[in-house]
Amino acid sequence: MRIRQARPDDASAVAGVYVHSWQAAFAGVVPQHYLDAMNPGRDEPNWTTRIAKTRWPSSGVLVAETEAGIVGFTSFGPAQQETSVAEIGTLYAMPEVWGAGVGRQLMSAALTALGRADYAHATLWVLEDNERARRFYEAAGWRADGTAVEDTTGGASLNKLRYRRVLGVVQEPVSPIPRVPAR
Repeated sequence: MRIRQARPDDASAVAGVYVHSWQAAFAGVVPQHYLDAMNPGRDEPNWTTRIAKTRWPSSGVLVAETEAGIVGFTSFGPAQQETSVAEIGTLYAMPEVWGAGVGRQLMSAALTALGRADYAHATLWVLEDNERARRFYEAAGWRADGTAVEDTTGGASLNKLRYRRVLGVVQEPVSPIPRVPAR
């Protein structure tokens, strides 16, 4: 697998990953009618524009590419409300590669870029009910900072939590299983 900066001609593949990931990850959380109506072709122009407007390394879109094509992506940039704080806006992978390390490699590359851009902290938002994503972020050193907002995607009332972490500091992953000393 190779992680690289996205190009505008990657927009179709990025839109496909976005839609398929949403449809799998948010089934039972976001109203099904909303998920069913998602269409990569409709999202492609938005991704073409977003990718073209990136200003590396302070903002960007990175893709994870295998011999099968683009299987994941992340986007990041400055947080809207705070100076010297970055925001991971998206991190998605095709459902068939979940658990294969794609997300970890994308997150690592994004955090490296943000550190080079001299951001002190980074934030991201995650649906409170998205337990899989929350476990992933917490294992990568992110922590909920107590800020929550209501999201009304698809007409549902969903709670989003803000997670935060310091950049430039190596943080040990949190192990969900306590370590037992060797005898």
